[in-house]
Amino acid sequence: MMSRELRVESRELEISRNAGGGAFRSRLSTLGYRLAVALFATAWLASCGFHLRGQLALPFSTVHVPGASALAQELKRSIAAGTQAQVVDDPKAAQAVLHILSEIREKQILSVNAAGRVREFQLRYRVSVRLVDAASKELMPASEIVLKRDFTFNDTQVLAKESEEALLYKDMQSDAVQQVMRRLAAARI
Repeated sequence: MMSRELRVESRELEISRNAGGGAFRSRLSTLGYRLAVALFATAWLASCGFHLRGQLALPFSTVHVPGASALAQELKRSIAAGTQAQVVDDPKAAQAVLHILSEIREKQILSVNAAGRVREFQLRYRVSVRLVDAASKELMPASEIVLKRDFTFNDTQVLAKESEEALLYKDMQSDAVQQVMRRLAAARI
């Protein structure tokens, strides 16, 4: 009688293991599927040539950026953080000097409603830069970067639209800095 009870209990235990094992196998196969998808995605990204940006290689080791504008400060930070070049305060100690010739913010009306109120603006951000070496030889001729953004305007949300305008100008400034950085990397000494 005892052996029969042991057989019944061992049989029940085996059934309960098999029932739970199916869920375990299901979780395992889901995990395996996710792992396979992740490995496939990684292999696909690697095969298409994708890689993290890394540091830009500038053709000079020291640079001076005159000025204290927000653009000049962001350029200095970007050069210091994203390249091997050092930003120096003395133009005589620099191999290259990046001159910011102009920085202009413009705002133009794009459309008006039937009552003559502004509905849309176009913001423009123009930056002109020039790169010279220590002997004032031009390494990169004066070049202008023009960025444009359109945005709608609503009279009832003036404060929010002013904040949006400031944010769009800040975004265009960051885009201009990235374009200047790419141009600096392409400069030849």
